[in-house]
Amino acid sequence: MKHALIVGGTGMLSGVSLWLLDQGYHVSIIARNSERMKDLIEQADLDSRITPLFVDYGNYDELQKKVNATINENGAIDIVVAWIHSTAPYALKIIAKEVSVGKSEWELFHILGSSSDLKRIKRSFTRPADCSYYQVQLGFVIEGSRSRWLTHKEISDGVIEAINKRTKILTIGQIDSWEKRP
Repeated sequence: MKHALIVGGTGMLSGVSLWLLDQGYHVSIIARNSERMKDLIEQADLDSRITPLFVDYGNYDELQKKVNATINENGAIDIVVAWIHSTAPYALKIIAKEVSVGKSEWELFHILGSSSDLKRIKRSFTRPADCSYYQVQLGFVIEGSRSRWLTHKEISDGVIEAINKRTKILTIGQIDSWEKRP
């Protein structure tokens, strides 16, 4: 069975978690909120194919242990979808290192905020040779004379599009007209 790891898979990426389950993946989800995890598992009705990984990804030692444990339990990871805040600058490096052990090819979909400098982030992330790296930038939506941030559904749908198309850089919503952001 294919194995996916999602960072943030009970919140704005919950739709991606459910979609990957529908695609036949076992889904390991790094989360901090047990209530949202419980809700996601109830929505999925496939609790045997979800592995909750309750960890603050800023706790690097614990993060490494949890990722390693899910690989040992559920097999090598084929795809990582990661929304990691800048407060944990080494979390993605730790995840990538663990996923690369014993896996010849895997994909990383790196979810980034609307003000992120994609080129700088790509340069600062040392991509393992066995990893296909994709960036998904979250923007905003202008409706009439108002702007708003993306909904969880719009974010999930955009990430699913990025996975399906294997687009190296995909922007969900818009980042142009930055002065019009919410």
